[in-house]
Formats: sequence, C-alpha cells, structure tokens
Amino acid sequence: MVSVVQSLSDSETDAAEWQARCDMAAVFRIAARLGWNEQIGNHNSLMLTAPHAERPLFLINPRGYLFQELTASALIVCDLDGRVVRGRGELRKVAFHIHARIHLQKPAATCIMHVHPQYLTALALLERPELALAHHNNLLLNDRVVTDPEGDAPVDSNAEGDRIAALMTEGKSIMIMGGHGVTVVGPSVHDAFDELYIAERTCMYQMTAMATGQMLRRLPDASRRRWHGAWGEKLDARLHLDAWRRVLDREEPDYAR
Repeated sequence: MVSVVQSLSDSETDAAEWQARCDMAAVFRIAARLGWNEQIGNHNSLMLTAPHAERPLFLINPRGYLFQELTASALIVCDLDGRVVRGRGELRKVAFHIHARIHLQKPAATCIMHVHPQYLTALALLERPELALAHHNNLLLNDRVVTDPEGDAPVDSNAEGDRIAALMTEGKSIMIMGGHGVTVVGPSVHDAFDELYIAERTCMYQMTAMATGQMLRRLPDASRRRWHGAWGEKLDARLHLDAWRRVLDREEPDYAR
C-alpha cells in the first residue's frame, strides 16, 4: 500500500487525505451517537502517507472538542514527537503518549481508536476482564484481544506508552485496558471502526447475559477462526462505514467540511 501511495501525485495525495479526514470525522460523529467517548476526552488517530513528507505524520482530534463537534477540516496533523504541524488546536498529552508510541512501535497500526464505550469499559473494570467464547462473534474476536492488567493510572509518559504498545503483539488488535477503556488498531479507518463496533456489541450481549445470573454457554475451541489479518478481509467493514456515512450525509452533512 505504501508504494502505491508514494507513486501518487500531490493532488491525488491531497484527495486521499481528504477522504481519510472524512472517514475519521464520520467515525467521531458515529461514536458520539453511540456514546463511546468520555466528555471531551478520548481520541482516534490515523497515520498519513505522503510522497514528500520529511517525517511520519498522523491525523488526530484536537484537545477540547466533543466528538459531535468535529469535522474533517478540524482534525490536526502531528508528528511523532507531538508537534502540531498542520491545523489549529492542541494535541492532548495522554493522546500523544498512547497514539504516537503505538504508531511508532507498530507501523501496521495505521488507525488507532481509543474510546470508553459502555460495555467494553465495564468489562475493563472487572477483576478478570475476559470476553467469553459464547457468541458467534467471539469465534473471530477473541484471538485478537490482549488485556493490560497493569495500567493503574492515566498514561502520562512515553515509557508508559511504550509499555502499552509492547503488549499489542503481532495479531492483537483489541486491547482491554484494565480500569480504563479500550484501544483498537487496524490498517484503515474502516477496519478499526468495524472491529471496535462489533467488539462493543458483543460485549453488550455478554454483560446483558451475565446480568441474569445464569452461566454463559461456551462454544468449542475448535470453532475459533484463528484470524489475525485485516478485519475487513472477513467482515464488510468498508460497506459498514459507507452505510453510516450515507446516514450522516443526510442528517449531519457538516461532518465532511
């Protein structure tokens, strides 16, 4: 993919960035509708690839905005040292320590989404925050999950960001951050968004079932999919985001400005 992008003209690269900005803005608006974010906190980022870029750059939401306020043009561009190189606004410190360090250590993590959705966050608060092998979705999800049992305080240093990044080993794309929330990575905006969406829905089913007090059923290990590649190669991730964008085009068209 990198070689393809590097062969593009500047105008084509600008068009590709604008499309990426619109996808990201759409995800912020969707997350707001679904209640995934914590007031003006939480953050999603996307690495940018430009043919003449002097250093790696990533797109992220600026500090101080609700997700429902964000637009494609409002997102800022930062380098991996945390400097804002394009756009207006400030990079939140905790966002820098999580996103820049994962982007730096895990080049395949092109898109990173860190949010606090209700059910995955509730799971993260349990002594044993484990996704059960109970729903058909778990057959694909569970082998992609890693749990961070040591994050006992907010991320406030590069060292802590590096520790988190190191936990997300090859094939792991969902991190349940103990006492905190969830971070999902993917090779594109739609891959990360759809995996996060399905993980949160599946966790909702699990937590609802657990509230009955009955034992959860367990599906056979032999039925696991053992898939660690791009999420969208198994699910209709791009089609899902496109469907949401059609809704936003009708109801919140300002997201794409």
